[in-house]
Amino acid sequence: MIGNKLFVDTNILIYLLNGDPEITQILDGKQLVISVITELELLAVPNITVQETKTIEELIGDCQVLNINSGVKKLAVEFRKSRKLKLPDAIVAASSYYSKLPLLTADKAFGKIEELDVVIYSTE
Repeated sequence: MIGNKLFVDTNILIYLLNGDPEITQILDGKQLVISVITELELLAVPNITVQETKTIEELIGDCQVLNINSGVKKLAVEFRKSRKLKLPDAIVAASSYYSKLPLLTADKAFGKIEELDVVIYSTE
Protein backbone atom coordinates (compact mmCIF):
# COMPACT_ATOMS: atom_id res chain seq x y z
CA MET A 1 0.00 0.00 0.00
CA ILE A 2 1.67 3.11 -1.26
CA GLY A 3 0.84 6.47 0.22
CA ASN A 4 -0.28 7.68 3.59
CA LYS A 5 -4.07 7.68 3.05
CA LEU A 6 -6.13 4.53 3.13
CA PHE A 7 -9.86 3.86 2.90
CA VAL A 8 -10.85 1.22 5.45
CA ASP A 9 -13.93 -0.96 5.76
CA THR A 10 -15.81 -1.50 9.02
CA ASN A 11 -14.34 -4.96 9.59
CA ILE A 12 -10.81 -3.53 9.60
CA LEU A 13 -11.69 -1.05 12.34
CA ILE A 14 -13.30 -3.86 14.33
CA TYR A 15 -10.03 -5.81 14.10
CA LEU A 16 -8.18 -2.68 15.21
CA LEU A 17 -10.53 -2.14 18.15
CA ASN A 18 -10.02 -5.79 19.13
CA GLY A 19 -6.25 -5.28 19.19
CA ASP A 20 -5.25 -7.24 16.08
CA PRO A 21 -1.45 -6.69 15.99
CA GLU A 22 -1.11 -7.09 12.21
CA ILE A 23 -3.85 -4.54 11.48
CA THR A 24 -2.36 -2.21 14.09
CA GLN A 25 0.98 -2.41 12.25
CA ILE A 26 -0.58 -1.97 8.79
CA LEU A 27 -2.53 1.11 9.86
CA ASP A 28 0.28 2.70 11.88
CA GLY A 29 1.02 6.16 10.52
CA LYS A 30 -1.78 6.02 7.95
CA GLN A 31 -4.46 8.65 7.57
CA LEU A 32 -7.68 6.63 7.64
CA VAL A 33 -10.71 7.52 5.57
CA ILE A 34 -14.06 5.82 6.24
CA SER A 35 -17.56 5.97 4.88
CA VAL A 36 -20.36 7.39 6.96
CA ILE A 37 -21.72 3.82 6.70
CA THR A 38 -18.74 2.55 8.73
CA GLU A 39 -19.37 5.23 11.34
CA LEU A 40 -23.00 4.14 11.63
CA GLU A 41 -22.19 0.42 11.68
CA LEU A 42 -19.69 0.86 14.50
CA LEU A 43 -21.94 3.04 16.65
CA ALA A 44 -25.16 1.07 16.05
CA VAL A 45 -23.94 -2.18 17.60
CA PRO A 46 -26.55 -3.34 20.12
CA ASN A 47 -25.59 -3.48 23.79
CA ILE A 48 -22.27 -1.63 23.58
CA THR A 49 -21.13 -0.03 26.79
CA VAL A 50 -20.55 3.65 27.37
CA GLN A 51 -16.78 3.01 27.40
CA GLU A 52 -16.93 1.07 24.12
CA THR A 53 -18.95 3.90 22.56
CA LYS A 54 -16.36 6.42 23.77
CA THR A 55 -13.49 4.33 22.32
CA ILE A 56 -15.31 4.01 18.98
CA GLU A 57 -16.06 7.74 18.88
CA GLU A 58 -12.39 8.52 19.55
CA LEU A 59 -11.33 6.21 16.71
CA ILE A 60 -13.87 7.78 14.35
CA GLY A 61 -12.60 11.20 15.40
CA ASP A 62 -9.14 10.18 14.17
CA CYS A 63 -10.57 9.26 10.76
CA GLN A 64 -11.76 11.38 7.89
CA VAL A 65 -15.44 10.50 7.41
CA LEU A 66 -16.71 10.68 3.83
CA ASN A 67 -20.39 11.51 3.66
CA ILE A 68 -22.69 10.41 0.87
CA ASN A 69 -22.80 12.97 -1.92
CA SER A 70 -24.39 12.77 -5.36
CA GLY A 71 -21.28 11.19 -6.93
CA VAL A 72 -21.13 8.47 -4.26
CA LYS A 73 -24.87 7.85 -4.61
CA LYS A 74 -24.62 7.36 -8.38
CA LEU A 75 -21.66 4.97 -8.02
CA ALA A 76 -23.35 3.05 -5.18
CA VAL A 77 -26.43 2.44 -7.32
CA GLU A 78 -24.22 1.24 -10.19
CA PHE A 79 -22.16 -1.08 -7.96
CA ARG A 80 -25.26 -2.50 -6.25
CA LYS A 81 -27.00 -3.24 -9.54
CA SER A 82 -24.02 -4.58 -11.45
CA ARG A 83 -22.27 -6.51 -8.65
CA LYS A 84 -25.28 -7.44 -6.51
CA LEU A 85 -23.63 -6.01 -3.38
CA LYS A 86 -25.54 -5.26 -0.22
CA LEU A 87 -26.40 -1.56 -0.11
CA PRO A 88 -23.96 -0.70 2.74
CA ASP A 89 -21.14 -2.48 0.87
CA ALA A 90 -22.06 -0.68 -2.35
CA ILE A 91 -21.84 2.67 -0.52
CA VAL A 92 -18.45 1.78 1.01
CA ALA A 93 -17.13 0.67 -2.40
CA ALA A 94 -18.47 3.79 -4.09
CA SER A 95 -16.96 5.99 -1.38
CA SER A 96 -13.55 4.37 -1.78
CA TYR A 97 -13.70 4.64 -5.57
CA TYR A 98 -14.92 8.26 -5.40
CA SER A 99 -12.09 9.19 -3.04
CA LYS A 100 -9.52 7.47 -5.33
CA LEU A 101 -8.08 5.57 -2.36
CA PRO A 102 -7.29 1.87 -1.96
CA LEU A 103 -9.85 -0.01 0.13
CA LEU A 104 -8.56 -2.26 2.90
CA THR A 105 -11.18 -4.85 3.82
CA ALA A 106 -11.58 -8.43 4.98
CA ASP A 107 -14.69 -8.83 2.80
CA LYS A 108 -13.89 -10.78 -0.37
CA ALA A 109 -17.09 -9.51 -2.04
CA PHE A 110 -15.26 -6.27 -2.82
CA GLY A 111 -12.92 -8.24 -5.08
CA LYS A 112 -15.78 -8.39 -7.64
CA ILE A 113 -15.28 -4.71 -8.42
CA GLU A 114 -12.48 -4.54 -10.99
CA GLU A 115 -12.47 -0.73 -10.99
CA LEU A 116 -11.69 -0.64 -7.28
CA ASP A 117 -8.18 -0.80 -5.81
CA VAL A 118 -8.88 -3.41 -3.11
CA VAL A 119 -6.55 -4.99 -0.58
CA ILE A 120 -8.16 -8.05 1.02
CA TYR A 121 -6.98 -8.67 4.57
CA SER A 122 -6.99 -12.28 5.64
CA THR A 123 -6.69 -13.59 9.20
CA GLU A 124 -5.77 -17.06 7.92
